[in-house]
Formats: sequence, C-alpha cells, structure tokens
Amino acid sequence: MSDVPFQALSPTTSEPAQVAGPSTSRTTARKRVRCDSDSKDQRPPEKMYKGHEDTDTDTEMDGLIDSSQSSSSSSPLPRTTLGSTAVALRKSKLYHRDERYYFEDGSCILLVVDTLFNVHRSILSKDFSSFSTMFSLPQGSNEAEGRSDDNPITLTGDTPEEFRHFLWALYALPPELKIVTSPHANLLQLIDIARISNKYSFKSLETWALDAIQEYVNRKPSPILSAIPQNDSSFSFASKGEAQHETADQLTRLIRLAQLCQHERLLSTMINLLRQLMSSSVQYAYLAMTLSDELDLRALRGAAYLEVMQKAVVVKKVRVDVLKPEPPSNNSSSSLIPESETPSSEQVPEEGMLDSAGRLVVTRAQQLRLLAGYYRLTSTWDKLRLTPLHFEHSHSCGATWHQQGCTQSWLEFWKEKTRSDSVMNLGLADVLGRLRLVQKDYDRWGSATYMHHDCRMIAKRAIGDVIKRVEEALPDYFAEPGEFDED
Repeated sequence: MSDVPFQALSPTTSEPAQVAGPSTSRTTARKRVRCDSDSKDQRPPEKMYKGHEDTDTDTEMDGLIDSSQSSSSSSPLPRTTLGSTAVALRKSKLYHRDERYYFEDGSCILLVVDTLFNVHRSILSKDFSSFSTMFSLPQGSNEAEGRSDDNPITLTGDTPEEFRHFLWALYALPPELKIVTSPHANLLQLIDIARISNKYSFKSLETWALDAIQEYVNRKPSPILSAIPQNDSSFSFASKGEAQHETADQLTRLIRLAQLCQHERLLSTMINLLRQLMSSSVQYAYLAMTLSDELDLRALRGAAYLEVMQKAVVVKKVRVDVLKPEPPSNNSSSSLIPESETPSSEQVPEEGMLDSAGRLVVTRAQQLRLLAGYYRLTSTWDKLRLTPLHFEHSHSCGATWHQQGCTQSWLEFWKEKTRSDSVMNLGLADVLGRLRLVQKDYDRWGSATYMHHDCRMIAKRAIGDVIKRVEEALPDYFAEPGEFDED
C-alpha cells in the first residue's frame, strides 16, 4: 500500500471528510443528518465547505427549526407580498365601483373620493385634454396607474356626483344632450361640467357648457329671479328658508365660474342680475360687495359698496364683549359651571347677517373701505358744489351774445340747484344721486334767458360727463385708505 493518507468520501456531498478525531466525527454526523432531512423534503443537496464551520449546538438548532416552522406556518406568503395584499384588501373595503360609469371594457380606472370609475382612455384623451398629456408620459419601471382597482389614478378636488355629471357630458347621446337647452335643464349639472372641463382642459366641452348656462339664465322670466320670494326687502338668509340660500349659492357659483373660465358674456349677465337684486335686499348688496373683493370685479365693487353705504348701518363683528363683566376668578366648585349651562348673551351673527339692532355685520376691511368711500365722496361733492362745472362757450355765444351774462346765468343756476331741498334730502355721500337731480332740474330750466342755446347744450353734456366720470371712478372711492390718488 502507498503512503497516501486515507480519506473517506461523504455519501451525499462527495467531498473528502477528514478523520481527525471525535469532534470532527460529530460534525460530520450532524452534517449527514441535515442532508438526510433535506433529502426527505426532496430538496437538492447543498455543499458544506470546509470554511463554513457549524458551531451551533443541537439545542440552538432545534430552536431555529421550531421558529422557522412557526413563522412559515403563519406567513405562507413573502413579507412584501403580504404587505401589498393587506393594503389592497383595505382599499377594496373602502372603495366601491360606480354603478353607471364603471365599464367592464374600460381602460382607465379613476378614484374620486371613495368611488372608482372605469372609463376609456380614448374618451378622456379627446379635446387635447390634460389626460392626453398624462397618458403620453413615460411610466418608467413603476406599474402604470389606472390599470387596476388596487392602483387607480386619484383625482382630488371633486365629489363623485360632480365627476359623474362631467362623465355624462362625455358619454351622453345626442337625444340626451337636448335637455341642456330646454327649460328643464339642470343648472348645477351644467356648472359641474363647465368647472371640471376647465380643470382638465376640455376647452370645447367647457365652452359648450358655459353657452348652455348663458342661455339658461337669460330665459324670460329669469329662472334665478323667479325663484326669489316676493316681499323680501329685508329678509335674512337665516330666517327665510332654503330659497334665498339656494339663490345666493347659485349666484356665487355662477359668478365664480364665469370669472374662472373668463367667459365675459356670462360674467356680464350675472353682474347685471346681481345689481338688480341689490336694490331689493341689503344682503344681496353684501354678497355683491364680498364677491367683488374676492374676484376683483371692478364693475361690481363700486355699485355694491355704494348700495351698502346708503341702505345699511354697518358694524364689524365683535368677538369680545368689553361691557360684559369678567367671570369670577376663584376656583371654587360653585363657579365651575359648564359653559353650555351658563346664561350666554345673544350670539354674534356672522358677516353678511343683521344683528338684533338691524345693523349689517361686515368685516374690518370692508368697514374701512366703506368709511374711506364715505369720506371721499362727501369731499367730492363739496368740491363740486363750491366750484361750478366749467364748459367752453360756443363761438356764436362770443360773437352774438354777452358771454359774461351767459356765464353768470350758469353760475346762478348751479348755486341754486346744488342747494335745493330735493338735493339736500339725499345723503351727503350720494354724489351720483345729487348730480342726477341737478341734471333733471337743468332739463326743466332749458328756457333760461341769459344762456345761449348752444351753451346750454354744452353745459348739459358737461353734467353728463361728470356723472360718467364719478361712476367709472366709484370703485376707487372705496379702495383701501392710502390707495386713492387724492388721499
């Protein structure tokens, strides 16, 4: 026999096992047991290299085996799969499919609040909408949204009912669309269609909806004005029921929509409607005043502020009653009465409401604008009253008449009429009302002896021009203090 050292081959690993001593034999036996157990599970044999020394004791190995078995029995799926599945299950319980616009052959799933819509990408991509741009963007390695209920495209800012109205316009048949031009048109539905179309850049659909709204509000009699109860000169939105609330809400939504979509015809129509309503109720005047501030509507601001200034006593909302005595400061049990059980004073109404004294509650900024407008308008009238309007005499007046007598006649008329009882009975800040009365008196005064006929016509135009200038500058009179050119 040769002098080559004897080596025993392992029956499962085909790797030489060193016969060096008791510890080595125990290690080899332990390895053999593992391999035998693996073979029973029909798993491929694994090589045990010399460098991978197993130093675990039998007790430690039993613990590891028990823990792995318990975890495998309780978690049949990988951890990542478990997490995504749990999230999907939770979502499926929170979301529900829309009964009308979840098509089985749809290709894009949208989530609006808690409602899933399954519609067609080809429909959403029309009209060069924002959806067409979104669908053309590369998705990269991530799963594309909108392919399943578990991963929908989430849309925010709309309710399911509003989005359902929008989808109706996309999927409705021509006979169904006829209703929008009939007296039975749903105004709220058209508002939702126009607003969401603007939001997602469906320009032609937006224009179609706005034109339908324009046709609806221009019907005779106006559906908006006819919905207002009669004898409402002093109504309160809180006490006259839902009709006034609905009318105010419709006016607000329509004006905001027209401003958002820059639809000038609809905006002009709604401003004229609101100006008609301002004379019937100070609350509508307050609504016009608030909307003009919010949307910077110059055509509405001046008239609205003037209406409130002339027809209402205003007061800003006071949150702290300085005249009410302080509650006891001691901490005895008798003084710790729940706030709901204490006899509270009368609740302070919100802005736009009338308080117990009939005063209109406004914001601090609105009160400052009203005060500034009152001061500027009264100052303007003082200047007009003391300085008669200037006009250029006609050439024939200078050639055939005594021009000085013509001027003197005009000065006497202006001095007399600006101090007449009818003019003085109007408010100090009612510059437009006073000028219109002077204009009427001038028309009746047309037979003045010492004014040339051509000069009388020129002076009449001068009165009309100053009325027009005041009307155009009316929004500036109610600007913030310091923003007016004459401040």
